[in-house]
Amino acid sequence: MPRPSRYWPDNLPRPAHWDRTAACRGADPALFFPEGDEVTITLLTQEAKDYCRTCPVTTRCQIDALERAEPFGVWGGLDERQRRAILRSARNRPTRMEWPSPEEAAGAPASAKAAA
Repeated sequence: MPRPSRYWPDNLPRPAHWDRTAACRGADPALFFPEGDEVTITLLTQEAKDYCRTCPVTTRCQIDALERAEPFGVWGGLDERQRRAILRSARNRPTRMEWPSPEEAAGAPASAKAAA
């Protein structure tokens, strides 16, 4: 007996994946994964970013690449360096808001807290 899926029953249509409407769907993949000397890579990277500017799913592509920590290529108009910088800044951001202590909230000087 087949195991039910989250789309059970299986005769329901599945939602279309976001990449079905991507502008790069019919493009040459080499454009988005440039190789060669530095000048060629720079020119192809800029051309790929220009291509991404016309895409209706650029934001979803960026999110997907950042979630996977995609190491190579141009994804959603971001190159490897830009994605690494975004991920680095996200790692350095505090995960929760630091609330002031009751003394700090009451206006007590920080030196009084250190003396206590």
